[in-house]
Parts: sequence; structure tokens; C-alpha cells
Amino acid sequence: MKKGLLFIILVIVAVSSLFIGVQSISIRDLFQLNETQQLVLWSTRVPRTVSLIIAGATSSVCGLIMQHLTQNKFVSPTTAGTMDSARLGILVAMVFFPNGSTLSRSFVAFVFAFLGTMLFIQLIQRLPQKNQVMVPLVGLMFGNIVGSVVTFFAYQLQLIQNMSSWLQGNFATITRGGYELIYLTVPLLILAYLYAYHFTIAGMGKDLATGIGLNYQLVQLFGLAIVSLASSIILVTIGGLPFLGVVVPNIVSLYYGDQMKQTLWVAAGAGSIFLIVCDIISRLVIQPYEVPVSLVVGVIGSVIFIALLLRGAKK
Repeated sequence: MKKGLLFIILVIVAVSSLFIGVQSISIRDLFQLNETQQLVLWSTRVPRTVSLIIAGATSSVCGLIMQHLTQNKFVSPTTAGTMDSARLGILVAMVFFPNGSTLSRSFVAFVFAFLGTMLFIQLIQRLPQKNQVMVPLVGLMFGNIVGSVVTFFAYQLQLIQNMSSWLQGNFATITRGGYELIYLTVPLLILAYLYAYHFTIAGMGKDLATGIGLNYQLVQLFGLAIVSLASSIILVTIGGLPFLGVVVPNIVSLYYGDQMKQTLWVAAGAGSIFLIVCDIISRLVIQPYEVPVSLVVGVIGSVIFIALLLRGAKK
């Protein structure tokens, strides 16, 4: 698929997203909307579509970076314990800073996400061999352990319902004035592109990267910091989006290769398209109600993830 065609598809699905919902808004009446339709369009539909584009692109690029840094195609923030560690950070923020702002909660989540990701890196470095299938399974088990700790203390502190509803990936509550924090991920995407060449070299292995003069440890820390911060912002503003960061970069690499400088924006666009399509499905499957988009992403993403695992195991 050519990059120009990918952009056209993104525009089509993004425009379609603006006109799908309980409140009927027709594209034919775009220039003669009544007051209610204008309020819905600019207060909910546009912010929702913008957040879908940014969240999909960010989640996909985060997965792409982690796959290069760990040299494993099945690693992403959701399969490396990054998101679960961020949830632990949010629980800590809710307990010790109950009146804290969304920005402060994002910072605490970032710290825990970064530490949790570093712990995961240390774990996989101690595996007898970096089996392509074993690494994500270790990450899923590590994430489940952290998630169980979060659930236990959330129950004890009577915060489980609050956390479950808040951290579930759902764009139905996105409105103007409540989602703008997600814009902070855009500079992180630009940074990722500027250092894409470094991440590509780091993905070739520590010995090779060090041999050509690259500071492997510094590049790895920098990349994981970008992933942790971006993932924390997405989790705080949107919620969890399982498997998106695994399946989209893998599909992109099949067609465009592993040169990150060439594939980063393709992966970002494909991630946005995938998330918007899943969100449209979530709005249409039981109209006039809608299911959380994380459920749709999880169902479709898990099927593709299993297919990728089976494909990787055969190699």
C-alpha cells in the first residue's frame, strides 16, 4: 500500500467518524447545522476524532520503538508491563495526591511506567535465550502480576470501580476541555522520528551499535522514556488500548521493512486508522449505545496477535 493511499484512507475514516453517533449529523447539512448539531460536532465529535488519531498514532509508534529496543516483534507497552506499571502509578497518585491534577497523575504514572519497563528489560536479559515467543509471554505475566497488585490495593482502598471505569479505553467521554493533555504526545512523536535512525541501529544489537560508536545504554533509556511518558499520557486521558502497539507495527514491517525512519509515520497513520475503525465499530454494534473501544481493539488485536505468535513460532 502506498503512503499516499494510506493518508487518503485516514482522511476518509476520520471524516466518517465525525458523522457517526446518536445525534444525527449529515455531511450534506454540514454548512447548515442547527445549534445542537454544531455543539455536538465541535464539543464532542471533533475532539473525539482528534484524540483517536493521536492516540492510535502514539500507541503504534510506542510499540514500534519498543520492538526495536528489545529486538522482539511481539513487545509493546501492553505486553511489557509498561501500562500495568503506569496503572500502579495512577493508584499511588490517587491515594497520596487525591486532589492532584491530571498532569501530576500523568507524571507519577510516567515514573512507575519507566521503572516497570526497565525492570522488564532486566528480566528478559536474564532469559537463557531471547526466544521470540517467550519474551512477550514473560511480559504478559509480569504485567499480570503488577495488575493483580493494583487490583488488590484498589479493592482494599475501595477505588476499584473508580479505576476500572477511568482506565478503560473509551472515547465516549472525550469532550472539549478534557482531552488536550494528549497533545503532549505530539512532540514525543517528533522526537521519536528525529532519533529513529538511532533506534534502528540499537535494534541491531548492543555489540553492533556500540561497535559503530552509538551509546547503546543512553539510546535505550531515551527510547524507553519516550514510550513510558507517551503511554502514561494515553492511559490517563483515554485508557488502555490492548495489542494496538503490537499488531500495527508488525503489519507495517511486513510491507515496509524495519528501517524506522521510513516506517514511523506509516505506522502512526496505520495505528490511527485501526483505532478509528474500531471506534466506529464500537458505536455501531449496539446502536444507539456503544461499547468501550478497548473491547473492540482487544478482540480484533488479540486475534491478530495470536496469528503473529503462531507465525513467529513457525520460523
